[in-house]
Amino acid sequence: MRREFGPGRLLAGVVLMVTAVVYFGDAGGAWSTPWFVAIPLVLGGLCLAGAVGTVTHSVRRRRAQNSARP
Repeated sequence: MRREFGPGRLLAGVVLMVTAVVYFGDAGGAWSTPWFVAIPLVLGGLCLAGAVGTVTHSVRRRRAQNSARP
């Protein structure tokens, strides 16, 4: 089964993976990361992913409406 590409979901996943890498680096001793760094990373990334998802949805809806016209 094929699914449509979701750039908002991809962006959300990448942001969460970056947050995990930041904290794995801190846990491994590579660098020091304050605890509050995750809040702007995750919230900013999820807001950006939501905006990208909304734009993608509206573009797909508009294309479907335009293709349905005779």
